[in-house]
Amino acid sequence: MSLLVLYLEFFKIGTFAIGGGFATLPFLFEMADKYEWLTREMVSNFLAVSQSLPGAVGVNMAAQVGFQCGNVAGGFLAALGLVSPAIVVITIVAKALQYIRDNKIVVAVFSGLRPAAAGLLAAAGLGAFKLVLYNKDATGWQEILRPRECIIFAVLYLLINRLKGHPVIYIAAGAAAGIALGL
Repeated sequence: MSLLVLYLEFFKIGTFAIGGGFATLPFLFEMADKYEWLTREMVSNFLAVSQSLPGAVGVNMAAQVGFQCGNVAGGFLAALGLVSPAIVVITIVAKALQYIRDNKIVVAVFSGLRPAAAGLLAAAGLGAFKLVLYNKDATGWQEILRPRECIIFAVLYLLINRLKGHPVIYIAAGAAAGIALGL
C-alpha cells in the first residue's frame, strides 16, 4: 500500500468517525477486510495496546496500523490523516468565530458554555474527591475522611497553588507519598 493511500484511508476515517477513538473501529475492521496486510485480529491487538498507551485511542491505533504498513513514515501519515479533518474543521470554525465574535448570540452562547464547562470540571473534581478521600465504609463521623489521603491532597494542593510546577512533579510526589505512607 502506498503512503498516500494510507493517509487518504485515515483521512476518510477521521472525517466520518465522529465520537472519539472507538468510533474508528468499524472503519478499521473494514480496512482489515479490504487489505491483506491488516487483519481483524491485528486491529483487536492494536486496540488493546492503544488503551494502555498515553494519548487518544484513535490516534494510537492509526499510528500502529500505519507503522504496520509503512514503518515510521506510515505511522506518522496514518495519525496525521486521522487528525487532519479535525484540524481543517477547527481552523474553519476559528476563522468564522473571528468574524462573529462580537455577535450578541455568540457572546451569549460562550457566556453559557464557560460556566457549563466549569460545572463539568467541578463535578469531575468532586467525584474524584469523593472516590479518593471519602471513606464509604465509615461507621462514625470521625472516619468519614481518609486521613493519609487528605494529607497528601492538602500538601499537593498547596504546593501546586504556590509553586506552579509541572504536573508530572506532583504526580511523582503523590506516588512517593503513597509509598512512604504505605497506602
